[in-house]
Amino acid sequence: MAKSKSVFVCQSCGNESPKWEGKCYACGEWNTFVEETKITGKAKNSRPGTVIAERTKPMPVSKVSVEEQPRLSTGNDELDRVLGGGLVPGAMVLIGGEPGIGKSTLVLQTALNLPNVKVLYVSGEESPQQIKLRADRISSASADNCHVVSEVLVEHIIKHIDNEKPDVLVIDSVQTMETERIESAPGSVSQIRECTATILRVCKEKHIPVFLIGHITKEGSLAGPKVLEHMVDVVLQFEGDRHHMYRILRSIKNRFGSTNEIGIFEMLGSGLREVSNPSELLLATQQKQMSGVAISAALEGVRPFLIEVQALASTAAYQNPQRSVTGFDLRRLNMLLAVLEKRAGFKLAAKDVFLNIAGGLKVNDPAIDLAVITAVLSSNMDMTISPDICMTGEVGLSGEIRPVTRLDQRIGEAAKLGFKSIIIPSYVKGVELGKFDIQIIKANKIEEAFKFLFA
Repeated sequence: MAKSKSVFVCQSCGNESPKWEGKCYACGEWNTFVEETKITGKAKNSRPGTVIAERTKPMPVSKVSVEEQPRLSTGNDELDRVLGGGLVPGAMVLIGGEPGIGKSTLVLQTALNLPNVKVLYVSGEESPQQIKLRADRISSASADNCHVVSEVLVEHIIKHIDNEKPDVLVIDSVQTMETERIESAPGSVSQIRECTATILRVCKEKHIPVFLIGHITKEGSLAGPKVLEHMVDVVLQFEGDRHHMYRILRSIKNRFGSTNEIGIFEMLGSGLREVSNPSELLLATQQKQMSGVAISAALEGVRPFLIEVQALASTAAYQNPQRSVTGFDLRRLNMLLAVLEKRAGFKLAAKDVFLNIAGGLKVNDPAIDLAVITAVLSSNMDMTISPDICMTGEVGLSGEIRPVTRLDQRIGEAAKLGFKSIIIPSYVKGVELGKFDIQIIKANKIEEAFKFLFA
């Protein structure tokens, strides 16, 4: 006989308590406990989609039979790169991102372009008419392979899966789904956990890959319990600035591939376009040389590309100088400015410093430190840097230029784009520099790099 009782569940971590608590002792968050009704005493096999399997027994790893399952290509090279080569049958992929960043557009565009594959698109946020309007905007082909339905009840979704027998399932979004077995609002910890577990069981049994679209919190993490990220096979983060056209698809967790790959897209009126060579788009073509601009060979994951670093140093109009950054870490900029003043003797304490990474990207690679301080110095002295020179290197507190990872890929990308010179750290190990058709300048201190650039 099923029984129901009230429990208080932390909406941050999913911890349960028999009474309301002001602070969750598991995660330390305040005012996150919400009362929910929990049903107990039900049989395990009463859950939909659960199959009573034969009793298993342990066996040696060497005797476990492995059937080679080919991956399903999504028709999108950037998405396939991040997934590790395509969709694995039965895999659950969770895609998170800010509102309006393009999560639904990416998944719907992928569903429409899958050839000879039946896709079931379940939307809890939009009606079929709204999905049709978006589909007409991003695809000109007739998408008879994509079947759409507006549904939020998991029990009905499972019936649609049994009737339609799709090859790929899309859930938009998991925070809108609910089940009859839990008496709480959609989006709560219990609903998200139970709905995801139910869909996961069914799709693992039927070997159907699933795209789950998830919301994120104001801190930037995926909404819902942390166990949600442990349940799924792949977690992708779709990020970028809504006011710029570039988007980055980053892998946070991948059981079937590397987490070092990223995919770059350009948001257009007709949908998302793959950017196969981001360096050519991130470098602005200038009619006239200007001060405060430096080119850096950066690395995102295992993918090298060249970015334009822009800086502006001017006399402070107010008593306290401003420090403003876009796409870079403000604390690291303050550290680099202190290195410039202490080690190189440039007085910037009374200057406003503004830094911008062109294209609206957020770069965390420490190898752009040299380009940052060079751009700031170029703006401060109002001296231009030759557009045929790029640089890469991490700057230490003593003013030394430290080695960076994958130096050969950075140099190769610069040579491919026609740069004539590149400044690199003096310590190089395991890289054959003679094979590159580009002038390589080694610098041990920032003063040596400045002497070459501003001699």
